[in-house]
Amino acid sequence: MAPTKRKIKTLAVVTPGGDAPGMNTAIRAVVRTAIYNGIKVYGIERGWLGLIEGKIKDLELNSVGGIINRGGTILHTHRCPEFKQKEVRKKAYDNLQAFNIQGMVVIGGDGSLNASNALIKEFNFPIINIPASIDNDIYGTDYSIGFDTAVNTAVDAIDKIRDTATSHERVFVIEVMGRNNGFIALDVGLVAGAEAIIIPEVPYNIDAVGQKIRYGQQRGKSSFIIVVAEGAARADDIAKQLQKRTKLDVRYSVLGHIQRGGSPSAISREVACKLGSRAIQLLLEGRKGLMVGMVSDKIIETPIEDVCRRKKQIDMATYKLANMLAS
Repeated sequence: MAPTKRKIKTLAVVTPGGDAPGMNTAIRAVVRTAIYNGIKVYGIERGWLGLIEGKIKDLELNSVGGIINRGGTILHTHRCPEFKQKEVRKKAYDNLQAFNIQGMVVIGGDGSLNASNALIKEFNFPIINIPASIDNDIYGTDYSIGFDTAVNTAVDAIDKIRDTATSHERVFVIEVMGRNNGFIALDVGLVAGAEAIIIPEVPYNIDAVGQKIRYGQQRGKSSFIIVVAEGAARADDIAKQLQKRTKLDVRYSVLGHIQRGGSPSAISREVACKLGSRAIQLLLEGRKGLMVGMVSDKIIETPIEDVCRRKKQIDMATYKLANMLAS
């Protein structure tokens, strides 16, 4: 049965959790698509905390002018662990009612999805989620907003570090983000030509990494790049262990939060534009409880409950390819 259509007159957009390049692009797409369809738009500042505190402001066309290329989020964000409490979520819902907000677009990662799922279950409130996370660990989409930008930022840094590694004949261990997964490390390692990639999903053997370096030395190589996800190991620990196993000078670099910032890449902007606009169309169709995503360049919708329940898996074929090309 087709969902019942009802005219939404007001909606809100919020960006909880960690920032990701392209969030502003998504906000722009949400606001302009909504206004085009005659909907009044509110922006919730500072994520779930702002919703609890009633920090809600009008968003007009001019509010989102000139932000398509800006990193971060103009709505700001704030960690809000207290939102896990039902009485806190009730206060947030009451604020939505006070502003006569009839639907909401939530732009964020797995924490935002779980919070949205709770609001939908408890208050039957119309929400559409847009995946935004540099980790790209969200089920139901090939790309989350910000991932491609983070990968490009890390690759650019590694390309520069490789110049030094080559000049000084060193091993460099580069630590990238990824507390629970290796999506960034895998893509970065593949396209940066790393000699080894260490990710949480695959147990690593430091002796095997040292052996790969020694094999490269026998072929005349004098510099090497090792990419490690922060959730798999610490770069300084890997560097110390490799120092004992090779005769090369081993250094390390932690890229850290530089991966979160910067102007969003073309792919991050394209994904944000398409998903932001589609989120509004779904609310106009009377649909809710969905996350919009990109799979094989097509926009798909997945129930938020399914997204929260299922875990996105690393592509082992890509991992094997990276190892083969680094041999």
